[in-house]
Amino acid sequence: MEGPRSAVVVNPVKVPDMEVLRRTVGDALARAGWPEPEWYETTRDDAGFGQATKAVENAAEVVFVCGGDGTVTACVTALAGTDVALAVLPAGTGNLLAANLGLNSDVATAVEVAVQGGRRRIDVGVVEDRCFVVMAGMGFDAQMLQGTSETAKKHLGWLAYVGGAVKHLRDRPMPIVISLDGGPPMRRRSRTVIVGNVGRLQGGVKLLGDADPADGRLDVAILSPDNLLHWAALAWGVVRGRPRKPLMETYSARRVEIRSGRPQPRQLDGDLIAPGRSMSITVRYRALVLCVPQPDSDPDLAYDVDNARRAAHGGDDR
Repeated sequence: MEGPRSAVVVNPVKVPDMEVLRRTVGDALARAGWPEPEWYETTRDDAGFGQATKAVENAAEVVFVCGGDGTVTACVTALAGTDVALAVLPAGTGNLLAANLGLNSDVATAVEVAVQGGRRRIDVGVVEDRCFVVMAGMGFDAQMLQGTSETAKKHLGWLAYVGGAVKHLRDRPMPIVISLDGGPPMRRRSRTVIVGNVGRLQGGVKLLGDADPADGRLDVAILSPDNLLHWAALAWGVVRGRPRKPLMETYSARRVEIRSGRPQPRQLDGDLIAPGRSMSITVRYRALVLCVPQPDSDPDLAYDVDNARRAAHGGDDR
């Protein structure tokens, strides 16, 4: 029986050698008995939404997304609410969904994840007319992205974001009012609010240890460090994986409303969106079919990617 029809939506700017990518994906799918995929390239005016929509119209059952965070969120927005599975091919210097799947820059392993057939219906967060699968943020996290140059990301990878963070460690707090599920307003002087569907940041660091991408709820972290010592204490708690982290409040909700007195930088899954004084975030329950490593029932989406890595390389666990 022939494998499912597939398509690849690729951002060519993020891929240094398109011919190598085409050959790697085509060979891996051929070995699994899948037909040759259709290929769609993003453009300056369309980061992937139109291409993913076209792939669905052309009866693709799996859409591979190869690009940075902006390409992924555009394709997630197109595929949410359909039965078409999304598979991630890591590319670029920042791909939060790939990090949460345990994928590095190894395209062969990413293809193997899809071929093995691990499928998980997960929630998606919604901000205005866009969807996200990892995290939305308002404040410092978006400032960090804003302060990181493309040149630094090209040469240093995700470590470049450290430089972007240092530039804003001493910035003044952000007075906010936050409401969860229509409850009473909570007033805070925060540095950032992060609303997560899954828990990992760049580099595999887990910020939200209790995040479950299929529970119909979003995890909310309010970070309020005031000085460098506070930042150090918070960072140490995150790196050590402590359940309770200093200067970080955590909640869970289906609807999150954040308001500030002045425009603040905002981001979705590591992709900057227009600054704003507010951010309204809701959840769509299990709206996206995602290709994940087997077994496909663990809340940790990266469990167990090593099996796919071994299969992709003939038992060589690279």
